[in-house]
Amino acid sequence: KYHTSFAPLPLVTELQARGGGGVGGGRVPQHLMVGNAGLATRLQEDHLLKACLVYGPIDQIVMLPGKTYCFVTFHDESGANCAYEAMHSKINPMSNDPKTLYLVYTERVYTVLSHLYLPLRLTLPGQSPYLPTATHVAGTDTLPPHLGTSCSTMTHFACPDFLMFHRQSLKLRKVKHFGYEFHYDINNVHKDSPLMQNIPEECSILLPRLKERNCNVMSLPPDQLTVNQYQPGQGIPSHVDTHSAFEDPILSLSLGAPVVMEFKYQEGRNVPVYLPQRSLLVMSGESRYLWSHGISPRKTDIVPTPCGTLTVHNRGIRTSFTFRRVRRGECDCNYYDQCDSYQRNKTLSGRNSESNKIAAELEAHHVLQVYEEIADHFSDTRHKPWPNVLSFVQSLPPGALLVDVGCGNGKYFGHNSAIYEVGCDSSFGLAQVCRERGFQVFNCNCLALPLRNGIADGCISIAVIHHLATKERRSRALREIVRTLRFGGKALIYVWAKDQERHKNKSAYLKQERKNRRAEVLEGFQNNNQPSCAKEFSCVINKTDTTLENAACSKRTNIDPDNSSNIYSGNPANMLFPSIPIHTNRTQFQHQDVLVPWKLKPVKECKSDEKVQTFYRFYHVFEEGELEQLCHDIPECQVTKSYYDQGNWCIVVEKIKIENE
Repeated sequence: KYHTSFAPLPLVTELQARGGGGVGGGRVPQHLMVGNAGLATRLQEDHLLKACLVYGPIDQIVMLPGKTYCFVTFHDESGANCAYEAMHSKINPMSNDPKTLYLVYTERVYTVLSHLYLPLRLTLPGQSPYLPTATHVAGTDTLPPHLGTSCSTMTHFACPDFLMFHRQSLKLRKVKHFGYEFHYDINNVHKDSPLMQNIPEECSILLPRLKERNCNVMSLPPDQLTVNQYQPGQGIPSHVDTHSAFEDPILSLSLGAPVVMEFKYQEGRNVPVYLPQRSLLVMSGESRYLWSHGISPRKTDIVPTPCGTLTVHNRGIRTSFTFRRVRRGECDCNYYDQCDSYQRNKTLSGRNSESNKIAAELEAHHVLQVYEEIADHFSDTRHKPWPNVLSFVQSLPPGALLVDVGCGNGKYFGHNSAIYEVGCDSSFGLAQVCRERGFQVFNCNCLALPLRNGIADGCISIAVIHHLATKERRSRALREIVRTLRFGGKALIYVWAKDQERHKNKSAYLKQERKNRRAEVLEGFQNNNQPSCAKEFSCVINKTDTTLENAACSKRTNIDPDNSSNIYSGNPANMLFPSIPIHTNRTQFQHQDVLVPWKLKPVKECKSDEKVQTFYRFYHVFEEGELEQLCHDIPECQVTKSYYDQGNWCIVVEKIKIENE
């Protein structure tokens, strides 16, 4: 039958010319091998079918890739006999190349059942498992008359009113999009730019009709529709719909004339599938993600007849409705060869695995270790809460759970007695200070919070994310915060701003007088607090602007930029970040990635000619809008408020349910 897949044919044991007495005791087989007529000779299957149909009904034609011969199976022996008598040793009438055809009888052609070779989970609802032999799909009642009207010739389509618009014309077809426009230059949709026209109401009948037939192929309704109209001779190149663009499955509704769609796999498997008028093709799993599908640009198709034979069918005007649901996030399928998400992540992971490792080393040396060294001193300079952060904490309703990511010494705890509070910090020293104050705290990295999904009603993360060395790590930290929030829960996030002057008003960091910097960590104003003036410390500012290349990077190093012996080549961070500037304290930032000095020494031990202990903390200071953009890339994260607060960029985000949740 049509579309049956064939195993490679072994050597024919009995091949005799007609004049030699036939095969098998004079019986004439139905099968003919036609020499000098195959895919390698550029013979088209429909041309062969046309030439052979004049001798009788045909059950199947087998065209083998790369071969100069093919096989024709007639419905009965008389047809094969007539074809042999008329075509054997004659010039090929189907080609401009004048080659002689040689026909040979063969007893059988070895076949494999077609459904074993079909793309998995490729279905036409209402059909038997032998999909390619089907001639009707789900009956003529599949669709209401207002969506598609057929006539007896099956070549006309009454175009609904909602398609009477200007359509985008492509080389081989006309196309119109609803919901989201598919951009063929990038093979994707702009997910944040929906069209004004949603999927027409007339199409809403589709899913209910499928459910009536116990075919619940889509858990959620489609939100993107592409309508293609093909004239005879037009088609669409073979392709796999972009994995990251759309969910599984994809539905294709055929209105107007029928057509043959070809499914191809990289191993050379080619399966033509006949799509009757008013049929629905469901591509899911392997058929959606692995096999490419397309329509060859020709004016005829070889199609099955009701009696099971083949015929050549002239194409008419066909209009297809392809229903999809736009994917939010990346594809997580197992079909890696065709998955753009996997390939992109593989490339990024390969490219970023080393950089992430080095970024972690940088943070370990210039954030985590430094905080362990200065934990007590740092806590002494951090007492007064920021008013806007305090207001956020106090706004949480009774019984709410607040999580403070990077809680430090816990200065935002204890201000709302009606809520539950828990904090975490990467510094054991700061966590211990917080614990000694009677608050619940645990030690962890902000990139992997050991908390359940949706556990928190509110979350704050003040002056934490700017310590992460790459965009990917900063994004990951934000995702972790959003993950811990319940739907409707909110988070307040502060990061240090590159611009320390807003509307001609200098931040408190820039205003701080030098005389008030004694006993303070001169570290670039740690986002949240103005440095206090603990009297037991004397702080020194290094006014020299230098870089990591000419400054020692050990956590305990006396800095002398003019001393070449202090160049630190053993730090892995120096390989990826070779020129991180060392910021001059109390000045405007000139770079986004900087090392901010922390220099202190107890006053009692400080001598005028003695080098002070110096620590360097890494900061990525944010440009305006940069923090919002990081949130924009997280589907469940919605920025509800954004503001500037004393040299910091601040946002309030809410966790929302996305449509395909």
